[in-house]
Amino acid sequence: MFTQFSIQTPSAVIGAELQHKIDNKTKPLGALGELENIAFQLGTIQQTLTPDVSKPKMIVFAADHGVVAQGVSLFPQEVTPQMVMNFLMGGAAVSVFCAQYNVPLRVVDVGVNAELAAHPLLGARKVAFSTQDFSQQAAMSAKQLEQAVQAGVDEANLAIDDGVNLLMFGEMGIGNTCVSSCMMTALIGVSASDSAGRGTGLDQAGVSHKAQVIEQSLKRAEQETGQMMSEWSVQTLAEQVGGFEIVAMAGAMLQSAQRQTAFVVDGFICSVALLFAQKVAPNVRDYAIFAHQSNEKAHKMLLDHLQAEPILSLDLRLGEGSGAILAYPLINSACVFLNKMASFESAGVSGSES
Repeated sequence: MFTQFSIQTPSAVIGAELQHKIDNKTKPLGALGELENIAFQLGTIQQTLTPDVSKPKMIVFAADHGVVAQGVSLFPQEVTPQMVMNFLMGGAAVSVFCAQYNVPLRVVDVGVNAELAAHPLLGARKVAFSTQDFSQQAAMSAKQLEQAVQAGVDEANLAIDDGVNLLMFGEMGIGNTCVSSCMMTALIGVSASDSAGRGTGLDQAGVSHKAQVIEQSLKRAEQETGQMMSEWSVQTLAEQVGGFEIVAMAGAMLQSAQRQTAFVVDGFICSVALLFAQKVAPNVRDYAIFAHQSNEKAHKMLLDHLQAEPILSLDLRLGEGSGAILAYPLINSACVFLNKMASFESAGVSGSES
């Protein structure tokens, strides 16, 4: 299922021209800091000296997780469909921020444990009513994994075919910080105690319990597969301890990169989706813009592993794509300065002496 992705790193041919244009704006070299890096990245991805992110879209993937039965979240599973309805009715944080910046929002059900009524903003791509409890058995079947990845691919294609030039991703699913921590442990070999965090607000005892569940789940999976987790393929890892919305996001990221479209990574869970996608196709990383460093314990470690420089650090730990949409105005500003700011020559301003 992953052989469909053949992602090329963006051509560097335009790089010198882009850097010259950035450096010759009416400012000292490097004075716009990270905005300059974003402008350069977007110009390289789009292969243009005038990058454009004026048609963005936010896609929030939603699903439930069987491991919630092990008490890894403060909130019950029924909160997932309740929050999905909150998104659709315009009441969630990501909803109001998307409305503020006039960014279209789409919510995609890939595994919510409820029947959801049709809605113009809802994508109905349900794989199953929740994954299985991966502390007891594999989270999903090979067929379900393929369906979840394809849901992400199809959503990315739908958006890009409609002219979207910047995708932003978010997620919703009670228990998905536990799933993400488990996937992170399996993907890069950190301990469960390092990857497990507060999620929706667990106390230290709750975090310790979450780490124990992760350790037990990974041992169960190693015994079932007959392989150490370091030997697992990406398919085995996802089947054993993945989440539908996380692998769907990974599929969307991979397809975005394949179609040379930049995408914005939200917080911890989104970053785990990218980590997974990077195991499938390393060059996907070139198309990712990192919105923020969240307050989730392991996110800084994961960003360091990805060698990522996030735009914001606001102590967010909400998910939903909330950090991604908050970063959007700055990403847009990176294009605005590159496209509209005067050069030393056009403004008749003397440049620095060198």
